[in-house]
Amino acid sequence: MVDTKKVKEKDFIEIKYTVYANDRPFDSNIEEDLRKLSPDAKPEKTIICIGQKMLVPGLDRQLDGKEVGKECEVEVPCKEAFGERKREMIKIIPLKAFTEQKVNPQVGMMFTLDNSLVKIIAVSRARVTTDFNHPLACKYLKYTVTITTLVEDDKEKTEALLKVLLKFVPEFEVKDKIIIKGPKVLEGPVNLYKEKFKELIGKDVVFEEKEPEKKEESKLEDKLGEKPENKD
Repeated sequence: MVDTKKVKEKDFIEIKYTVYANDRPFDSNIEEDLRKLSPDAKPEKTIICIGQKMLVPGLDRQLDGKEVGKECEVEVPCKEAFGERKREMIKIIPLKAFTEQKVNPQVGMMFTLDNSLVKIIAVSRARVTTDFNHPLACKYLKYTVTITTLVEDDKEKTEALLKVLLKFVPEFEVKDKIIIKGPKVLEGPVNLYKEKFKELIGKDVVFEEKEPEKKEESKLEDKLGEKPENKD
């Protein structure tokens, strides 16, 4: 018999996937599928930790126990994906909030605000009606997904966690400990997640202060000020 590996909660895995919304492809990190959606887009490596809310709940739950290297189809109802559409997520923003930023809002335009993807659905003389609902809210999803690798490398694990917890990857080293480097403003968030790194990677985290350029520090403060992404 062939010895097949099955993944479990807290395993780090690399996945290849294509997601369909109402049977139409919406996103992918498989080059040939992604090219159909956006000819110029480049697929990105996707590493996640099972059970850590790095994916929509329905997909995250169903990956537990799947075999490495075997393609599978996973069906996810909207309540276990991005939820129902909510009326309170339709918001009115004064037109001058856009014009002051030299933006000419148009119906159908999409932009990022408060770490959410927002769509403009109406524009009047003084008001812009926006939709903060996720584009996949109220949609049934189907994934074709393959767990390509059970990730063992601590550097890859650390990078995957940083992307989710801090929303960016600062300079870091992995030795007997994980050393995260950056300006003083980064120390608080790093300390906040020390236990999570210890739990999932098994290494202590230490912070090492490093003075950035002023422009870099400003960008960092903006990133740390963003609300955490909620995939629930």
